[in-house]
Amino acid sequence: MDKNDIELQKTLSPISVWAIAFGCIIGWGSFINPGKKFLPNSGVAGTAIAMVLGALVMVVIAFSYAYLVPKFPKAGGEFTFTKNCFGKNPAYICGWFLVAAYLTNVPMNSTAIGLIVDGIDGSADILKFGFHYQIAGFDVWMGEMIFAMSILLLFGFLNIIGVKKAGFIQTVLAATLAVCAFTLCITGLVSAKAKGINMTPIWGFDKTVAIAAKATTENINDFAHTGTQGVISAILATFAIAPWAFVGFDTIPQAAEEFKFSYKKVMGIMCIAIAFGCFVYTSNNTVAAAALKNWPERVMNGEWVLLVAAEELMGIFGKIVIGVGVSCAVLSGIMGFYLASSRLMYSMSRDGFLPEWFGKIDEKYQTPKNAMIFCILISLSGPILGREALGWFVDMSAIGASIGYFFTCASTLVVIKKDRDGTTKLKIMAIIGIIFSISFIILQLIPIPGLSGVNFGEESYIMLIVWIVIGFIFYLKQRKKFIKD
Repeated sequence: MDKNDIELQKTLSPISVWAIAFGCIIGWGSFINPGKKFLPNSGVAGTAIAMVLGALVMVVIAFSYAYLVPKFPKAGGEFTFTKNCFGKNPAYICGWFLVAAYLTNVPMNSTAIGLIVDGIDGSADILKFGFHYQIAGFDVWMGEMIFAMSILLLFGFLNIIGVKKAGFIQTVLAATLAVCAFTLCITGLVSAKAKGINMTPIWGFDKTVAIAAKATTENINDFAHTGTQGVISAILATFAIAPWAFVGFDTIPQAAEEFKFSYKKVMGIMCIAIAFGCFVYTSNNTVAAAALKNWPERVMNGEWVLLVAAEELMGIFGKIVIGVGVSCAVLSGIMGFYLASSRLMYSMSRDGFLPEWFGKIDEKYQTPKNAMIFCILISLSGPILGREALGWFVDMSAIGASIGYFFTCASTLVVIKKDRDGTTKLKIMAIIGIIFSISFIILQLIPIPGLSGVNFGEESYIMLIVWIVIGFIFYLKQRKKFIKD
């Protein structure tokens, strides 16, 4: 049998696919980024507007995915779409950047594991043992590394021994995550401790300048984002990373070969996952600010503001809710992105774009074993680099997802023209998707005067260059093979 005729087993149910998408969308960021990025950069209002706009853009782009999945029901998703519509060289570019979008999310989630334990165990510091070193001013401890690496190895193994087992675990994690998010939201709505007046400055503030000036909650408005330019910067700072925030709904096509249900359900599953994701991001961020009168000071001190807010609202139970919720978010993110990354690399190998080793299927479990092993090895870099690498991984994921969205929407226009079965509405959606994808790429890569905190940081540019160089090396090695095939 030709390697291109080999198919993965059809074992995934609609609820499992929703769990994969939702679990990928809601990782560590929805629980940790309120204090790290969202509140200082965008405030409550800017974050809410950016997330809603981002969700609407993702729904628009989802129309293209829903249209193309039945046309090309093979593992690979955007890579497969691009290969069939634009040829092999563009497909390689799309596929390689998608690997960055998916694979960087695994070490990103693993890096947050130490932060979770550190926040929940108080002063016990149970993982801070053994040798340690600093990266960008943050300590990396042997204990945190061992614990995070153990989880990466365990969940990688679960993906190897069968996607059905992984899908069940993912469903349990995603359902528990949703319950924790709703519990926190309802508590924030009914508790007298959560007050609207606490949310100021609602558009965020200049964190760097405020820290340098030793600002306090009393004078934080002196550093707030104000005026038209300030408000626009506040919204765009979070909107620019919407591809990272919602990356996950697009993992659904990666597993299309393993669906055991009608492809007509894809659009509904995507929209529900996006809506849930938007709710959790917005709710967590709003509750964190509403429950804490002095949240700006806590942000500047580097505290985990959502954990502090939950404890303020519910006592020790709040700490448990956050601990369980963020643990489920991190673990479901690791599980889902492992699946998406390995399926994408397997698909690229099957078509000759990556070495044949990546396309080897485990004889017993019928899963892409070698691609999974590679994903595990790359992901082990997360615990080594430490938590400061979180922001770098966010940027890499955002640019990779944006490129994948662009090629998907562009492929939709090509297939509509070829098959003559697309509606005017679908054409408009695809064009809008292309425009926003390009806009995301511009916002991420090009510094725009007057807009602060929107484009990549220096380390992210370096990571991007390194990733491009590695991809070019693979391209030179495999080009003769996949062009010939």
